[in-house]
Amino acid sequence: MVTDPISDFLTRVRNAQSAGHKVVEIPASKIKKEITKILFDQGYILNYKFEDNSVQGSIKIALKYDKLTGKPAIKSIQRASRPGLRYYAGSAELPRVLNGLGIAIVSTSKGVMTGKQAKVENVGGEVICYVY
Repeated sequence: MVTDPISDFLTRVRNAQSAGHKVVEIPASKIKKEITKILFDQGYILNYKFEDNSVQGSIKIALKYDKLTGKPAIKSIQRASRPGLRYYAGSAELPRVLNGLGIAIVSTSKGVMTGKQAKVENVGGEVICYVY
C-alpha cells in the first residue's frame, strides 16, 4: 500500500525519465489525472491516455525528450506538500518556480491548476509540487 499516491506518481515519472523510457504507466486517481493534464498543457509530456480497464484504471504517459541531446523535458519534479507537512499558500504567497520558468501545481477550491492561474483567479490552496 502506498501512503502518498502523488509522491508515487511523481517518482514513477522521474524514474522513467532517468531510465530513458518512452511510456510510463501509473495507477489512476482524479488528482493524478488533473496533474497529468496540467503537465501536458504546459508542454512537459508528449501525450497521455486514461484507461479504465480495471477498478482503479491507469494513466499512460508518453514522456518528452529533447531531440538533439536526448535529455528529458522535465529537469526536476518534486513534491512540495506531503502528508506529514502540508504546505498551503494564499494567492499572494504562491511560489515562483525558477523565477517564473517552472510551474507550481496547486490544489484550490476551484480545482487543480498552476500557480500562475491561481494568482490570476485570486485563489490559494495546497501547493502539490514544483516542475521545471
